[in-house]
Amino acid sequence: MSFGNLQKISNGKRTFGITPHIPGGFITIETMQKIVDVAKKYNGILKITSGQRILITNLKQEDLESIWNELGMEPAVKTQNSVKNVEICPAGYCKRSKYNTIGTGMKLSRKYQWMEMPCRTKIGVAGCRNACGSVYSKDIGVIADKTGFIVVAGGSGGYNPRMADIIAKDITESQALSLVDNIFEYYIENAEAGEKLGFFIDRIGINIFKEEVLKNIGNAL
Repeated sequence: MSFGNLQKISNGKRTFGITPHIPGGFITIETMQKIVDVAKKYNGILKITSGQRILITNLKQEDLESIWNELGMEPAVKTQNSVKNVEICPAGYCKRSKYNTIGTGMKLSRKYQWMEMPCRTKIGVAGCRNACGSVYSKDIGVIADKTGFIVVAGGSGGYNPRMADIIAKDITESQALSLVDNIFEYYIENAEAGEKLGFFIDRIGINIFKEEVLKNIGNAL
């Protein structure tokens, strides 16, 4: 395995970067030490990314396969149009958290990480309405509140920013997870290739989208 991105060409020298998968941004001391050791060995530079991951850059292409083997980790991104990551706030470790959504986020990560989608997709999970991690800029957002969970969809950052629409609120965690299932199923079946979820919602209309994805969710308006 030699997943890596060309980062820079300078005076004919090509350097590459890799980003190992770190579920929810939570990393053990042992895994962190392994990343540090490998970076030292191959003269890598470490960069904390906005997606709660660690980029190892300044690497040689011929070293990539050995680096991945020594890390023993999966790449954060395997294909272009897939679920790239699930970002999770500190939740249970934060005094403002209304629910320990770390477990919620990990459930979503285990189920959806690397799943093929019509376009690149990001998920955000937060334990309160402060929505740390820019949840409203994610394709799917799950937010906990005192009265239940909120699910938002269609957010996007970057070149064409869009704030996510609230799809449901005051629902249970189980209903929220089922709603995410419905959203992805409907998106996969009906969106055009390369169409971001937010642009898909704009094309068909938010009312039609909500009507379709809220089926079998119960009191989720």
